[in-house]
Amino acid sequence: MPIVVDIDVMLARRKMAVGTLADRVGITPANLAVLKNGRAKAVRFTTLEALCDVLDCQPGDLLRWEPEESAGTEAHNSSTTF
Repeated sequence: MPIVVDIDVMLARRKMAVGTLADRVGITPANLAVLKNGRAKAVRFTTLEALCDVLDCQPGDLLRWEPEESAGTEAHNSSTTF
């Protein structure tokens, strides 16, 4: 998936444990693990807001886009007009 979740990076910068973050954000450690391991299909803005509040960061510090290196990218870059 081209969206990368960098919660681990912010946890390390803040010297905070996953369980502590989950408690302070108000989500289960299991749901936080799904999000931080990139297996989530969506994130609520309220959850993202709480993560940013607790970690004192911006959404862009937690989420970033990386293009996929696949056949799908080649199709996107073709000269076909849609």
